Amino acid sequence: MLQLSDYSNYKCIAIMGGTFNPIHNGHLVAAEWVRENIGADRVIFIPTGNPPHKKNDPAYNEHRYIMTVLATAENPNFEVSRMEIDNRDISYTVETLEKIKKHLNKDCSLYFITGADAVAEILTWKDPKRLLGMCKFVAVTRPGYNKKNMEEKISDLEEHYKGNIKLVEIPSLSISSTDIRNRVTSGLTVKYLLPRSVEEYIYKFSLYVDKKSKTLESINRQLYKVLTPGRFKHTQGVAQEATRLAVRYGEDKDKAYIAGLLHDCAKCYSHSEQIKMCEDYSIKLDEYMLEQPALIHSFLGERLAKDVYSVSDSQILSAIKYHTTGKADMTLFEKIIYIADCIEPFRSDYEGLKEIRALAYKDIDQAMICALENTIDFNRKKGGIIHPLSLEALEYFKRKVKNYE
Repeated sequence: MLQLSDYSNYKCIAIMGGTFNPIHNGHLVAAEWVRENIGADRVIFIPTGNPPHKKNDPAYNEHRYIMTVLATAENPNFEVSRMEIDNRDISYTVETLEKIKKHLNKDCSLYFITGADAVAEILTWKDPKRLLGMCKFVAVTRPGYNKKNMEEKISDLEEHYKGNIKLVEIPSLSISSTDIRNRVTSGLTVKYLLPRSVEEYIYKFSLYVDKKSKTLESINRQLYKVLTPGRFKHTQGVAQEATRLAVRYGEDKDKAYIAGLLHDCAKCYSHSEQIKMCEDYSIKLDEYMLEQPALIHSFLGERLAKDVYSVSDSQILSAIKYHTTGKADMTLFEKIIYIADCIEPFRSDYEGLKEIRALAYKDIDQAMICALENTIDFNRKKGGIIHPLSLEALEYFKRKVKNYE
């Protein structure tokens, strides 16, 4: 962790404050462009603690700090400070910069990076005159800003308050933390809007998910402990995809998210452990399951979802049970989980994936036919056996689609 004493050797540093809830690629691009533009030795990211102008949720303070660390870890010119996160009093920029300046070499140039819109409101900050005389400001632009108006405001601040403000135009990345939070809440993708490490952290701890209780966070934590990293990532992808499909087809997105999370909850156990648990739970395994071990986890998963993860909803349990084999006359909810498992965003490419993805949001029955045919053909080529439930499901959906035609 960066200490104030570490600042003493720098000749030029830039401070970038913000809630970073969450930090995203727009923040990182702005920081790197400014660093290069002014020749800073380091950019110090300072997640806000308890700002006067915005109410933060204290429960997210540590999450915001960790996400900022994850996002900046690959850039050796970026550092993160806890100084405001650890400050329980209201944090004022002027006081934060004052603490930093005490530890700087007297010849060190100090810059403060902020959005151009924030600079326009700087007179509402605490001790604006002292603040403007304490460091140089870098105002970074956002898409659609009025350059002429901004230059006039900067000129006024420099003339009347002796401020030193540099306007830096950055690439048009129209990304906002608010939009990212809303997209996560709605089950929409945030891929490429923020670093993958931050995206995975958000899903790991169920941040920004609209939930009535801590159920989802609890499930995520339990799964994170027992699943391999790759399997856990897959469950996050299925949960996201199931949520999107539920929204598309008018099903309960919260239940779809839970079913997606838990569909592979039995995958953490070995084949012999799964067999033993099925015996303990009196789950009858037919000859196909005994010969094809990969089929067992969905039937065992239904029971574990109920007994270990306290799920009582019959729709969720049934969707988990049949997400591998499928069956004739599947409910819409069951089809959503089955297809979400096939097309989740982290899936490695396979023959037929693009077609299934294209069909999933147009005609889910057609998507089921394509997915079932793909799975059956794949298993046959490997010399594996096909469970009758899958064959029955394929015939059922072919008849159903044909009747519609």
